[in-house]
Amino acid sequence: MAYMRLGDLLKAAGLIDDAQLQKALEIQKQSKQRLGTVLIDSGIITEQDFIDAMSQQLGIKYVDLTKEHIPTEMARILPKNIAKKHSVVPLRLNKDELVLAMVDPMNFVAIDEVRTATRKRVSPRIAQSAAVDKAIATLYGNEGAARAIEEMRNEGGGAAANVQVSEAQEIVDESITAPTVRLVNSIIERAVTERASDIHMEPREKEMVVRMRIDGVLRQILTVPKDLMGSVISRIKVMSNLDLTERRAPQDGRANVRVKGVEIDLRVSTLPTIYGEKITIRLLNKSAQLLKADSLGLFGENLKKFNLLMENSDGMVLIVGPTGSGKSSTMYTMINTLNVEEVNLVTLEDPVEYNIDGVNQVQINDKVGMTFANGLRSILRQDPDIIAVGEIRDGETAEIALRAAITGHYVLSTIHTNSAISMLDRLLDIGCEPYLIAEAVKGVISQRLVRRICPDCKTEYIADEDEVERMGLPRGAENVRVYKGKGCPNCYHTGYRGRIAVFEIILFSKQSKRMIADNMPRAELMECIKKEGNYRSLQENARELVEAGITTVSEMTRILNATDQ
Repeated sequence: MAYMRLGDLLKAAGLIDDAQLQKALEIQKQSKQRLGTVLIDSGIITEQDFIDAMSQQLGIKYVDLTKEHIPTEMARILPKNIAKKHSVVPLRLNKDELVLAMVDPMNFVAIDEVRTATRKRVSPRIAQSAAVDKAIATLYGNEGAARAIEEMRNEGGGAAANVQVSEAQEIVDESITAPTVRLVNSIIERAVTERASDIHMEPREKEMVVRMRIDGVLRQILTVPKDLMGSVISRIKVMSNLDLTERRAPQDGRANVRVKGVEIDLRVSTLPTIYGEKITIRLLNKSAQLLKADSLGLFGENLKKFNLLMENSDGMVLIVGPTGSGKSSTMYTMINTLNVEEVNLVTLEDPVEYNIDGVNQVQINDKVGMTFANGLRSILRQDPDIIAVGEIRDGETAEIALRAAITGHYVLSTIHTNSAISMLDRLLDIGCEPYLIAEAVKGVISQRLVRRICPDCKTEYIADEDEVERMGLPRGAENVRVYKGKGCPNCYHTGYRGRIAVFEIILFSKQSKRMIADNMPRAELMECIKKEGNYRSLQENARELVEAGITTVSEMTRILNATDQ
């Protein structure tokens, strides 16, 4: 393979000119980064342009790492520090030839260092940087887990590491750490790297399966042998201060850990099953940056109505939807926006998911009698301007909150219902009076989460008749342009990356409030709300996201099938 300087190669490919090359070289002198990285980060070329040039000009093959199965033993061929230092990952060994995926195959320093460390000839392949980072994390994470499992077996099942952990234990992977601890640490670190919201450890007949919820979808990550399952469960129980001897009843606990300097709150739940205890861990990044209204997915008419609700000085605003619909994110966005020096803002939460400076956040603790109802009574004696109740679960809490809302307090809360208007039925069902609901509730925000189309593989196409009908458009509508993701390494061939909320926001007028007080049929109430104008249903908001190329018709259909519409 004939080598030439990268700048000359890219000029020969027609991707850059002399002026662009000179600009990139000047930036490189300051940043000390690789030239290819500078060109991509500066927007002079795209990563795909770089990959195509390498393939065409030098004959270096492209490898899609999301389709490659990399044996865990490859982690022992090349040390992790070298892989991370140079953004390379070993793929396979053919006798004395090491096939190496690289972000920059012209990084000869990296090739020489890999050759020296492995004593093998290096055959470079080019891969996307995000895919290489993911493969490194997966390969060395899996290898660390595999090594820990092997050591646990050698120790006869491994120790449960029965020592109490600190308030925020640092997740590390050191050789001196017990193998059970290292295995659990590697699982947690992998979950944080994958941006998972939950870890599920599910006992099966012959093994324990570890799955993670990523962008709302569960994916299997690894399996733990049946004979080592008890040690893993015991370690997690120790971390979360649960009773090690209790295996027949569910338990709930929590732990704080730090992963790469980021503090993560773990909410642990155990559940006895026929094959052993199932563990579910909710991961809460307490240092995560809070969203703004437009980042949630609010725009246009919905954003105007949201801002109108935020201008209230009293009354109640309810955020409704099923579990996992993003209600907490919306509520925290509202709290963060309302958090100014002039007001006393107090929250009641279970759990406290984000720490917000300037907000008096109260953690619910049923064991000592700090319930939502009791906490709310105490808060009302603290001269609050704004009260945020994490969730309305019972009639007592609901009534206290409603009465607070009609006595000069601004109250935010969430409640589990299927749609915005069914919030009324839920409040009536737990014993609230219609007149109290009508007087207190200013508006309701109903929401769902849909997956975003991956921006790197988004393609446009003409919707077929079935898709047109599912979008709620007139049958026979032609040339309706919609989008989908083809699948690429950056989204692991799912076509989706990240999520966004779909909203239905109702502001109650004097007329609609009178209808609520009179407990009028829901169909008549909705008809009144629609006649008053600027009402947009979940379907209409979802269709806007589809037409804007943010989500797909299938995602729109999925969330609408779960509603009353």
